[in-house]
Amino acid sequence: MDTSDFSEHTPMMAQYLAIKAGFPDTLLLYRMGDFYELFYADAERAAQLLDITLTQRGQSAGQPVVMAGVPFHALEQYLARLIRLGESVAIAEQVGEVGASKGPVARKVVRVVTPGTLTDSELLPDKSEALLLALHQAPRGRCGLAWLSVTQGVVQLAECAQDELAAWLARVGASELIHASGITPRFAAQLAALRQAGQLACPAAARPDWQFDAALGERKLLEHLGAASLQAWNAEGLHHAHAAAAALLHYAEHTQGRALPHLHGVRVQQADELIHLPAATRRNLELVKTLRGEDGPTLFSLLDTCMTGMGSRLLKTWLLEPRRDRREARQRLAATTALRGAGSGDGPWQALRGQLRGVCDVERITARAALHQVRPRELVALAATLQKSQLLAQAGQAPEPFLAQIFEQLQPPAECLALLHSAIAPEPPALLQAGGVIAPGFDAELDELRGIRDHCDDFLLQLESRERERTGIANLRVQFNKVHGFYIEVTASHVDKVPPEWRRRQTLKNAERFITPELKSFEDKALSAQERALSREKWLYEQVLQRLQPHVPQLTRLAQALATLDALCTLAERSLTLGWCAPQFVDQPCIDIEAGRHPVVQARLAEASRGAFIPNHTRLHANTRMQIITGPNMGGKSTYMRQVALIVLLASMGSHVPASSCRLGPIDAIHTRIGAADDLANAQSTFMLEMTEAAQILHGATAQSLVLMDEIGRGTSTFDGLALASGIATHLHDKTRAFTLFATHYFELTELATRHAHAVNVHVGATEAGADIVFLHEIQPGPASRSYGVQVARLAGVPAAVLHHARHVLATLEERAGRHDLQVDLFAPPPAAEAPASSAAQQLLAQIEPDTLSPREALDALYQLKKLASAAPA
Repeated sequence: MDTSDFSEHTPMMAQYLAIKAGFPDTLLLYRMGDFYELFYADAERAAQLLDITLTQRGQSAGQPVVMAGVPFHALEQYLARLIRLGESVAIAEQVGEVGASKGPVARKVVRVVTPGTLTDSELLPDKSEALLLALHQAPRGRCGLAWLSVTQGVVQLAECAQDELAAWLARVGASELIHASGITPRFAAQLAALRQAGQLACPAAARPDWQFDAALGERKLLEHLGAASLQAWNAEGLHHAHAAAAALLHYAEHTQGRALPHLHGVRVQQADELIHLPAATRRNLELVKTLRGEDGPTLFSLLDTCMTGMGSRLLKTWLLEPRRDRREARQRLAATTALRGAGSGDGPWQALRGQLRGVCDVERITARAALHQVRPRELVALAATLQKSQLLAQAGQAPEPFLAQIFEQLQPPAECLALLHSAIAPEPPALLQAGGVIAPGFDAELDELRGIRDHCDDFLLQLESRERERTGIANLRVQFNKVHGFYIEVTASHVDKVPPEWRRRQTLKNAERFITPELKSFEDKALSAQERALSREKWLYEQVLQRLQPHVPQLTRLAQALATLDALCTLAERSLTLGWCAPQFVDQPCIDIEAGRHPVVQARLAEASRGAFIPNHTRLHANTRMQIITGPNMGGKSTYMRQVALIVLLASMGSHVPASSCRLGPIDAIHTRIGAADDLANAQSTFMLEMTEAAQILHGATAQSLVLMDEIGRGTSTFDGLALASGIATHLHDKTRAFTLFATHYFELTELATRHAHAVNVHVGATEAGADIVFLHEIQPGPASRSYGVQVARLAGVPAAVLHHARHVLATLEERAGRHDLQVDLFAPPPAAEAPASSAAQQLLAQIEPDTLSPREALDALYQLKKLASAAPA
């Protein structure tokens, strides 16, 4: 290619710069032949991120034009890497015909790929959603939120106070955030602080202020829903959320290059609808990620044996968003119990899971079809799944109401299935551009073009034979060359036999070449048959997608039914395979678990053949709200605490639980303070993190919360830690009255149970066998007698000399002080705080700025304070 083509003054580069001007903050991939090229700063950034080669071509302002490219056939691979790095990419394709006009081929951006608006299966993990969140700063310290997954087509709305924003960000788990460019410096600082603290990890982009318009947002929602009012969705009057929705929908439409025709619902989220699972709880309980941030083993990895990606995503939503209202949980339990059958392992779930195997991701394919982004092979997979769904709907016999409703929604739209079967070839190529996507017999014109393309030689031979017979010219030949096209060649001796309708095309020395009307018509078709066939296929494919649009709502409901059935069958399989029981929900406050087990630890022990898990009972109710748990490290305190929380969570999502029986009262939150780690990046020590999380729990927990406190106060001196631990335990018992599991090595805290009616002491059993310690992993009543720290250190491989020294010091300390000889009442209420200074004195003190006072002003201030002090009552 001529390097002069890369000057900024050439038509091609002028076209590139014009397109780039519309996407200044986005990497632009500009299609040129078999490559997508990037130029200037985009090229330099892409080269750094993707480790691709930078090249230089032409001149711009006296400097070489920097460029980098990726092959068109490897686009998805590079896109996936850029999206994982938080980048947004605009893709400019050739939309014009080569040579159709002077200048460069017409190009335009056909889609913008961002972390929060992904729809491509190649870029989006099967078990995860890409969520786009719009955040609107409202007056009086309020926020409006709107978020959606483009593949699901449901807009979710919420409003909250700015100080509640961190909790909402953790709850939504957005992949990308947008906000107005005109937010206040204070709000921008808050977002920066959340990002620094790790509570806002997704990329963020500023959008023009005018996009955050409440009236526009409400109008857009109504248009998508085809409604005159948002009352049916309880979404009226949420002006701050509507403003966020306006920007959300504008951005989503901008990235997809069209409106979102599959958007079918609005859901309003309230802070008190879900059981609160703070980020610390999700991390400490290892729900979807391990403590190291890995994928497994976690509770979700143990639960997820779903046959489809749709089922896996729905199951994860149930796990992370359990509702306080028990109706959905009861509904799922009833359906799961029906799927289990008699519990012998041969219930309906087995046959259903067999039929669900191989089902495609109807949810995402439907969304991509609605956005005209679906690939041919996805439509073939959709057709196969609709056939399976039809069989499921016909075979489903479900007396249980929830299952009956699911099976009703599994009936596919007959017209849609017929269209896919008739229109799409059984084995189409991966891309529409390759041709061969539309099935034979669907369109007569396409069949004719394909026939011309595929049977050109046959037609010419038939024409030649026919014309020889008609004219009597035995040596007549039908031929082709690139200059003159198709022609009939006749030697000079037979020219007199040429029919009058033939037209002379070329005269040679010993022959004449002619064209006939039939041959001319064939030539016009044959020379462009390939291009015209592909063009016709593209047009027909778009028509097929257009005819699918009326079926999108029913396909969406069918996808939801398949996902729900898959998730329910999975819960049935897990409950039988793992030996779990159905929980019982009651109105009285209680967490009553018989023979509970930690599901993940039990499964890991079984996999490694390391023996059976020791089950434990948990009895928490109105009169016993706190357990003070003592015992050695490695004894199982943390495992026991986590298993209680996981059983409560599993029951709340509507799953069977790893226990012999379980009775559960109302729960509004699960709070955890477990483990210790520095956050050096944010200048927070272990103890600072510990106290920060403890403060959040003390402010947020209620009498219906479950609180797990593990070794609180250990990040500071013994007396500091003991004092804080006693204060926290007392507050949780007396003020909060939450169900609390409080693990500690401060044996002094066991006195709390003797002074407070709703606390009990329990300990994890351990015994010594000579110099060794045996962990019983059993929760027993009463406080532990020892911590066995030296014995645990021995198991860890601490040198014998160190252990000998430690035993000597321990014996000396026990002899001098004893374990329960502190002459301090840890649980006595503190004296009343000192009375505040008089209002006049407070006002005067507030006005004093010592660094700016002159000596004379300082003396006057002291004189005034002395007068106020002398006038105050004794």
